[in-house]
Amino acid sequence: MLVLPGALFLAIVTAAITLGQAHALDARRLTSQITHWAQTSAATTFGGQAVLLSAVIAAAAISGLAAQSLGTLLQRTILAANWHVWPRPLRQWADMRVARRLTRWTTAARCYQQQLDADARALALDGRRANPAPRRVAHSAMHHIAAEEPARPTWSGDRIHAVTVRLNRDHHLELALLWPHLWLTLPENTRTEIASAEQALTRATTLGGWALLYAPLTAWWWPAAPLAAVLALTVRYRVRSATDTYAQLLEAAARLHATDLAAQLGIDHDGPLSPILGDALTRQLRTRTTIASASGLI
Repeated sequence: MLVLPGALFLAIVTAAITLGQAHALDARRLTSQITHWAQTSAATTFGGQAVLLSAVIAAAAISGLAAQSLGTLLQRTILAANWHVWPRPLRQWADMRVARRLTRWTTAARCYQQQLDADARALALDGRRANPAPRRVAHSAMHHIAAEEPARPTWSGDRIHAVTVRLNRDHHLELALLWPHLWLTLPENTRTEIASAEQALTRATTLGGWALLYAPLTAWWWPAAPLAAVLALTVRYRVRSATDTYAQLLEAAARLHATDLAAQLGIDHDGPLSPILGDALTRQLRTRTTIASASGLI
């Protein structure tokens, strides 16, 4: 997981330093240089080979750790859960992004609502159902910007935030308060699915970390540019896909198992999850958290 991608990165770095921009695709020059290195005394003795191999493995592992660290930073930036407390230049950029996305989404939502109204009028006046294609196109255009009203600077961040918005609107549940308690009561197979989706998101952002490492190499070797670009496009697709899957699983788990948590907490309820039950569950969880904090347990 660390050494193999790191070894590939070291190979690309070696090619970049050896060939440079002037001889970027000169395979003979690269082969000649590697042969020259292989014939040095450090590479022909057992001790030298052991030291060289250890150095390569260590450098590859360090590169992998660097990619993971950059991936973690990239994930926090993409999800942007706390963008309001970012440093001032980044916060201003995020604020402008949110405002721009909100304007686009509002326009798309208005078009979608107009299409819904037109379909409803056609059904009321003529008694016939309108062609669903324009409605689907309008809804897709709105969802392409954000699943709910934008509140974060990125699509992925808003996709996770949409889960919080929907649960609060439909069932009066606060996901941040609910989730730690709900996680402990979920069935093992459900937790496995959610953990797998979260790991897929982590792998996608780690790949983004590799893209960030490859990008500076373009200053020495131009073929690194298309490589970094392909990685970036792959990262964009994988992050969106993994985020969407993760968000769907979070919302489904909350809707399906919040009643089980309420039963374990001794909250009387009858029937499916409702705003009344959501209020009772949120109130009890907040009270328990406040008591634990006041007693010094938190």
